Amino acid sequence: MSLLLTIIIFLIILAALIVVHEFGHFVVAKLFGIRVDEFALGFPPRLFSFTKGETTYSLNAIPFGGYVSIFGENPDDEAMIGPDSGRSFVNKSKWIQVAVLLAGIFFNILFAYVLSVAGLTNGLQPTDSYSDTSVKNIHLALTEISADSPAAKAGLQVGDTVTTVSVGSTVLTGTTLTPEAISAIISTDTTQPVVVSVLDSGTTKTFSITPVAGVSGVATGKVAIGVTMSLLGTVHTPFFLSLWQGAKLTWIELQAVVVGLYTFFVQIFIGHPDFSQVSGPIGIVGQVGDASRFGLLYVLSFTALISLNLAVINLIPFPALDGGRIFFVIIEAIKGSPIKPKVANTFNAVGFCILILLMLVVTYQDIVKLIIK
Repeated sequence: MSLLLTIIIFLIILAALIVVHEFGHFVVAKLFGIRVDEFALGFPPRLFSFTKGETTYSLNAIPFGGYVSIFGENPDDEAMIGPDSGRSFVNKSKWIQVAVLLAGIFFNILFAYVLSVAGLTNGLQPTDSYSDTSVKNIHLALTEISADSPAAKAGLQVGDTVTTVSVGSTVLTGTTLTPEAISAIISTDTTQPVVVSVLDSGTTKTFSITPVAGVSGVATGKVAIGVTMSLLGTVHTPFFLSLWQGAKLTWIELQAVVVGLYTFFVQIFIGHPDFSQVSGPIGIVGQVGDASRFGLLYVLSFTALISLNLAVINLIPFPALDGGRIFFVIIEAIKGSPIKPKVANTFNAVGFCILILLMLVVTYQDIVKLIIK
């Protein structure tokens, strides 16, 4: 897949996630009679807009983001005491404010669930063996390739279907072609190259790869070519069963996202962040390309995972995020009076700058990983 097409798919995914998130805020604000001034995809400068009712709908030039402008969310004198102050976010009850702020997070989780159901109805799933009768079209696929590994240097790509692996006189094919069997023959005979045949877009390609020690993720002293392989197949889950299975899958992935982000932020506070475990826009573009090689269903699954990440990140009680705004609402409820607009707006502006700085650091790490790869 070309880089241009991958970037286009990434932008479509990003736009979908933003629209879903902001639509959550939009629809709940409208539900409670709060004035919504603008619904925008992207950041200015503005390319196109139209006004329907009291709301302006905008398409902006910078595609990495979007927003909904809710009257009174960033309080000022007009929102607090102006002629339309009765429809201001800041003058609504605390539980309505929290509901509006939580709506974007909820819609992202709901979106992930819908995508999971769609994927499970006719999805590509991992399987344990070729004898799994519930799984059709089982094949061995490359699901991960370590940066700067022999496999990466040889030209193997994520998504390739492995058809044959041989080391010396030992040849694995058909039902003998399993990740465990491949690992065993590589570690048993470390003197000969590993010959791997793959299907790439219908074309058979053969690579001769010399395994080495010290590959990332491999035990010390063991040689490897630097790939992760998985048996994959198509599973047809009945729609009504997929409704339940989709909920379970969404819950499991949501827990994993929470644990992963919690671990990352703990590492930041102790001064040892592992940026290899997070990705910015550049890294996500690469992951979109990898997912696309498996087909539409994997792209949907990847989008669901990113949607859950977006939901959890926005729940963090940090200024400029929905969680930070909810935290301010809770403080106001406890103290019985509003936080001064200047203070709230300053905290949100500082928080936004810190988030941008973190994004730049992550993007730099993405570039470093790309160069190494």
